[in-house]
Amino acid sequence: MVVIMAGARALWRATGMTDSDFGKPIIAVVNSFTQFVPGHVHLRDLGKLVAEQIEASGGVAKEFNTIAVDDGIAMGHGVCSIHCRRAS
Repeated sequence: MVVIMAGARALWRATGMTDSDFGKPIIAVVNSFTQFVPGHVHLRDLGKLVAEQIEASGGVAKEFNTIAVDDGIAMGHGVCSIHCRRAS
């Protein structure tokens, strides 16, 4: 018997995946929800909606977070989050 990706499958089982899930596409939902950035507070609900649609379409949705950038919070000597936004 050949066991393919046994380690990954063991970890995924701990997240609630079942045998039938392993035959479905696993789709990542990348979300920058945070309660600190006003423009990102709605993303929790949006991420949940996207995940529900993935599941309804036969996939397995797995969500993970990424950085939430906000110019209003990015202060300091640069006073902006991305310096390439400055006019030359």
